[in-house]
Amino acid sequence: MIGADLTTALPEIVLALFAMAMLMVGVYGGKDKLAEPILYATAALMVMLALYSGTQSLEAQTAFNGMYLKDGFAQFAKMLILVSAAVVLVMGKSVMAEGGLLKFEYPILIALSVVGMMLMVSAGDLIALYMGLELQSLALYVVATMNRDSTRSTEAGLKYFILGALASGLLLYGASLTYGYAGTTVFAGILSTISDDGMSVGLMMGLAFMLAGLAFKVSAVPFHMWTPDVYEGAPTPVTAFFATAPKVAAMALIARLVHDAFGTVPGDWSQIVAFLAAASMFVGAIAAIGQRDIKRLMAYSSISHMGFALVGLAAGTAQGVQGMLVYMAIYVTMNIGVFAFILTMRRDGKPVTDISEMNQLSKAEPLRALALLVLMFSLAGVPPLVGFFGKFYVLWAAVDAGLTWLAVVGVIASVIGAFYYLRIVYYMYFGAESEPLDTVRAPVQGTLLVACAMIMVVGVINLFGIDGMAALAADALVR
Repeated sequence: MIGADLTTALPEIVLALFAMAMLMVGVYGGKDKLAEPILYATAALMVMLALYSGTQSLEAQTAFNGMYLKDGFAQFAKMLILVSAAVVLVMGKSVMAEGGLLKFEYPILIALSVVGMMLMVSAGDLIALYMGLELQSLALYVVATMNRDSTRSTEAGLKYFILGALASGLLLYGASLTYGYAGTTVFAGILSTISDDGMSVGLMMGLAFMLAGLAFKVSAVPFHMWTPDVYEGAPTPVTAFFATAPKVAAMALIARLVHDAFGTVPGDWSQIVAFLAAASMFVGAIAAIGQRDIKRLMAYSSISHMGFALVGLAAGTAQGVQGMLVYMAIYVTMNIGVFAFILTMRRDGKPVTDISEMNQLSKAEPLRALALLVLMFSLAGVPPLVGFFGKFYVLWAAVDAGLTWLAVVGVIASVIGAFYYLRIVYYMYFGAESEPLDTVRAPVQGTLLVACAMIMVVGVINLFGIDGMAALAADALVR
């Protein structure tokens, strides 16, 4: 029996053992001299595990007495998490090395956080949920403060840690309430205790507190206050990681919790998710308008985009989950492209983050400017780019579920948010004459920038089949 359980959870076990082995290799083999090989080995293993997950059967399996779930939904989320983490690791390697931050612990911590994320999306029990969430969070607290000589980086890590501890407390309190009223921590057991008349007040309170804790992880309003400071203060490659894989894991975990443990009463929790979605879309769109630092701007952009993803979950249907998964795949691709550009923003060899530094970029580097223009239009949801279809999927799901008001809110927020994306395009093409940014000599970042922009254009043909894969994943979750 234990052998079957271990086989079911093989990707997580392999990555965890690899991280521990690399820790020993790093300590006894020369420490930071091995940082680069360890980083590339970590990224390669993540890609191989993503391919392995993609070739597995979509048949639902359980392990460890229902604490671990393996199904099409988990496999889709894991593939997205693993690939995005690997790409961000390789993308930020040169920048971390130039800043003297490429320590051998860095890729190991990223690997351990990814193990936590994989556990999160396969959690079938409140205890497993918390273990995965804390493993992810503890590793991220450390990488946020990688630049120990920077007061901003230290401040970012401290804020993230303190507010993260608060969120964990809310989550644990909600889990304890749920256990008290359901008598079990297994999702299937919780679901079986809910009557046709709806949840008890105790279960409703437990779910509300758990959603509050998880909303922190996706930067949903009103639990978003940490995001701008952490995005700005953390090293840029770390910020790029924060903006991608952890968001996918947390969003998938929320979907897993509400559908597997409370799926028979979507009317009781969709109103909470709808409020988080509406508030996030508006606050993110409006607050970003006054931002001059592009990393802070991307933080508020992330808040707004997580609101759109929550619109799909608020629908409470398989179509809504499909829309959320499609949206997250597109969102991750767009963010990788934008952060690939941010990593190359330098003047006289020093990194810059003020958006006015992009003035007249189109004259100095037209291809680089054009690629960023495509990504900004896609983030704004301008048709016919792929970003438009991401928003279309979640808004369509909301309308079909009777949440037309939420779809209208989303359209208005999207129009407001378009302002700050278009302002960056204005600076690049029509801004005042200024000293140009340094010419890009980073083939990895430059290639990823152009590749992500091309995906936003070419993907309009069939979304590379992501919508079909997301539909299968959603059907596996919403039964």
